[in-house]
Amino acid sequence: MAGNCSCSCESGIRLLYTCSGASDVGELADRAVRVLWKEGFAQKSCLAGVGADLSGFIKSAEGADINITVDGCPLLCAKKNLERIGITPVSIMLGDSGFQKGACVVDESAIEKAVSAIKEKSSL
Repeated sequence: MAGNCSCSCESGIRLLYTCSGASDVGELADRAVRVLWKEGFAQKSCLAGVGADLSGFIKSAEGADINITVDGCPLLCAKKNLERIGITPVSIMLGDSGFQKGACVVDESAIEKAVSAIKEKSSL
């Protein structure tokens, strides 16, 4: 997984991990990360693969220049999965941008706002 980054970033390999969760903010996090990936902001990686201790996903995280986690809620499952393997990610929690679990309408406007927040909070 780690290798040449096809994104347009100038800071090397960027990997995005999202906790899609079972809530509205989890869906929002997932959909926003998919937009960022399609735009070439960063590559996606598999949080479940990290959680399952699959060596390829762990090596990719270790080899990335920047690992970015996007969590919808304060449980921070994505962040904690990376910390569990010794990686300190750039952690973004959508609740910090005003999205509230159980009260979030996932529509194009919310996705655009989440994408902007992720870009802003992960710019290094």
